[in-house]
Amino acid sequence: MATAVEQNAITTAVRSWPERIKSFYSDVRTEMKKVTSPSRKEVQGTTTVVIITVFLFGLYFWLVDLAISNSLERMLHYFSRR
Repeated sequence: MATAVEQNAITTAVRSWPERIKSFYSDVRTEMKKVTSPSRKEVQGTTTVVIITVFLFGLYFWLVDLAISNSLERMLHYFSRR
């Protein structure tokens, strides 16, 4: 069984929920008023940067993969002749 102190702590916590919820939603509302949406020009600019970056990383990883696979193929061919 819970002691009187534990019961009191639980009761206090449960009674404070409505006030904490109100405070939380008030804080959320205040922060949401600070949020701004990017302009169409900003979205187009960042999208272009992302697309270019993806292609550059794709090219880089393709070259690394090509180099590693050729190296492994040459090593396997070299050791299989022995």
